[in-house]
This record gives sequence, structure tokens and C-alpha cells, in this order.
Amino acid sequence: MYAIVEIAGQQFKIEKDQKLFVHRLQEDEGATVSIDKVLLLGNDNDITLGAPAIEGAFAEAKVLGHLKGDKVIVFKKKRRKGYRKKNGHRQSLTEIQISSISATGGKKSAPKAEKKAPAKEAAPAAAPKAAKKATSKADDLKKVEGIGPKIASTLNEAGITTFAELAKTDAAKISEIIADVRGNHITDSWPMQAQMAADGKWDELKKWQDEANGGVMPS
Repeated sequence: MYAIVEIAGQQFKIEKDQKLFVHRLQEDEGATVSIDKVLLLGNDNDITLGAPAIEGAFAEAKVLGHLKGDKVIVFKKKRRKGYRKKNGHRQSLTEIQISSISATGGKKSAPKAEKKAPAKEAAPAAAPKAAKKATSKADDLKKVEGIGPKIASTLNEAGITTFAELAKTDAAKISEIIADVRGNHITDSWPMQAQMAADGKWDELKKWQDEANGGVMPS
């Protein structure tokens, strides 16, 4: 038996005991992952298609480890402009091994979601007000040296919208969140800069940024 499934936004053709690399998963090494987005099941000449997923079908996989892919170099140049820019990126990956594929027995989560949808439509006016409140409280994270519009947007999507929240986030965790953003980003000083901004120490922050070299803390 084989199946076509969706894992972390990518589609794969899988079979039992197969090993493959997917986008970074949250599960720890050795944990079991349940894959419920089964788009197609094949068993010899018998093929079952989902619409889009097959109800009740699922696959299980074991997390073998977390790693980073090969470095990809992106070089940009503008003729007669003196512009050259070189960036490197390594994608965060997870290696998994397919343990089993089953046509039945999976959790039926899709029908429940459809039943709850009408209840959400009952209060459409409340959503814009909540959105406005959330937006008004958000800080301009781009004031931290090294954070551009794309990184700020990625951090906001991960739930980090204020200087205080950024200051409490470990630099390694920040690097993991923005792993898909192109560029070589040095995040070591971002929590410290965010703490200065949260405390209103703008003069001290500006002085630090003037003395810093590419986001690296001055000696």
C-alpha cells in the first residue's frame, strides 16, 4: 500500500518504512506523528481519491531527528549600480520514518469543524474590534537593528508583536521562527535591544546601534 499525504504544507508519496525529510516539525526526536491529511490511497490496482482528504485514513511516522539542509547561496547584482549582495540559507528539516498506513481508524475532525462554522458567523461585528485592539498594542519591531519588514511580519505571525514579548524570547528560538526568511540573520542581540525599547531607553538603544557592527554587540 502507498499513499499521497500532506505534511507541513508539502505533498509526498509514502510507503511503509520509508524515510523522508520534511519541513521542521514541533515534535521531539523519537515521538510519533499522526498524518491525517491523506489525499490518495493506492493498493495494487485499487485507488481511492480524497475530496480533498480521505475521511478516516491516516498514517503514522516516527521522528528520527532534526537537522538543517544544505546551504543555498543567493547572489544578487545590479549592473552599473555597484550593488552586490550575497546571502546564505539552510532550511530547518525533520527526518521521519513511516510506521504504518491505514485506510480507516483516523480521527474525523473535518465534519466537526464544518458544524461549528455557522456559529462563528453569528458575531461578525466583534472580529474587527478585536483586530483593532490587537493592532493598536503592537510595537514596531523594525526599530530593532537587523529586523526588516519580512522578519517583523514573520514574528507577528508567530505571536511576537511587542518589544516585551521579543525580549523574553530566546535568540535560538527567534532563529528557528525566522528560518524560512532569506538572509544570514544574527539574532543574539535582538532580545537585549527589545528590552531597551520596552523600557523606553531610546537614547541608549540608538547609541548601541550606532556602535554595533551588523547587529553584533560591540566589545
